[in-house]
Amino acid sequence: MLPDTESEKKICNSKELEFAIFCMESIAVRLGVSAAQVYKAFVDKSNILNGYIVPEYEILHTQSREYIVDDIMELMQERGVTV
Repeated sequence: MLPDTESEKKICNSKELEFAIFCMESIAVRLGVSAAQVYKAFVDKSNILNGYIVPEYEILHTQSREYIVDDIMELMQERGVTV
């Protein structure tokens, strides 16, 4: 996982966008909240979307849904991000 100080990367194509949505929807299902709430937490409360999910797309998108969700949930816990 990337430290908080890593540079941010914006979504560049539809594959990254679809993957980001997949991640947020999967986290929302795990937490029993809306995807909009997860988006706010990943953008307004942290840099998880553009500082982790998008930059690590090439590696993360090859993993299972369970691995991705567990990995992001661990990052959220480390950074104290709540939804």
